[in-house]
Order: sequence, then C-alpha cells, then structure tokens
Amino acid sequence: MTIGNILHEYRKEHGMTQEEFSERLLLDRSSIAKVESGKRQAPKGMAMQAAVAFDDPRLYLAAQEEVTGGAITPWLDNVDLHRASVLFKTVEEMKEVLALTSEVPISKTGDQLTEADRVIMKRLLMETVEAITALTHFAAVLCKEYSFSWFGIWKEHRAELKAKKYMK
Repeated sequence: MTIGNILHEYRKEHGMTQEEFSERLLLDRSSIAKVESGKRQAPKGMAMQAAVAFDDPRLYLAAQEEVTGGAITPWLDNVDLHRASVLFKTVEEMKEVLALTSEVPISKTGDQLTEADRVIMKRLLMETVEAITALTHFAAVLCKEYSFSWFGIWKEHRAELKAKKYMK
C-alpha cells in the first residue's frame, strides 16, 4: 500500500475533505490530490508530517515504512482489528515465540550453528517478527480505542529507558 493510499483511507475514515486534510498538513490541496491518486510520489517526509499532525499509529508506521523501505512492522489492513481479536492473536504469537526458545541453540555462536540449527533460528526470528507485528497492532488498537497518544506513549517509554540508563 502506498503512502497516498494510506493518507486517502485515513482522510476518508475521518470524514475530512482534501482541503481540511491539507490545512492540517500545511500543504496545498492539489498536492494531496496528486499523492492520493498516485499521479505524484509523496514528498519526502509527508507521511511523518501527517503522523505528527494527527498522532495516529497507522500514519507513524507508514512514515517508518517510508524511511526503512519496508524493514518495519506493516499496517495490517485486512484483519480484524477489534481489541479482543488483536489481544488473542498477540498472545498466540507470543506463545509461539516462547515455545521455540526452548528449541533454539542460543548458546552456540554463529559459526557453531549447523544447518538444522539455522532452520530453527530462522523460525524463531520469523515468529519473533510476527509477535512484534501483533504487539505493535495491539498497542495501536489500545491507543486508538482508549484515546492515548501514540507519540506520548513512545515518548514516555523512551524516558523510562533513559532513566534506567538503557540509552543515552
């Protein structure tokens, strides 16, 4: 899904015209229209500008995807995002990760791994990424459902990490 598609869906879901949307982003309406229709690529930083303007998890993930080229949690747009459904899926994914941790030869270094060990390690990595995706969506759904700021939650988390000296 392109940034233009995501912005278009977001705008429509929130009942905004292109004019209203562009005013919040401090851009002209024709730029929004061209990006949404795919006639023009989104200017660099437009997704981040939208994320900051609307403090929406989906827009922050779109901005991250733009910056990383896709090496980040994608927004799942074809799943049931009811908070209970997302919770059940998140628990299921975390259990799969925990189950695999007892099989993976984590005490070995990279050069000690056999081909069979690498297969198990790859399975663990894939399950871990699936769990990260589920957890990200769970946090996003809870923020939206209960009106918490996505940015505010991450800002508070970073402050806690700094207080614990896990980062500078």
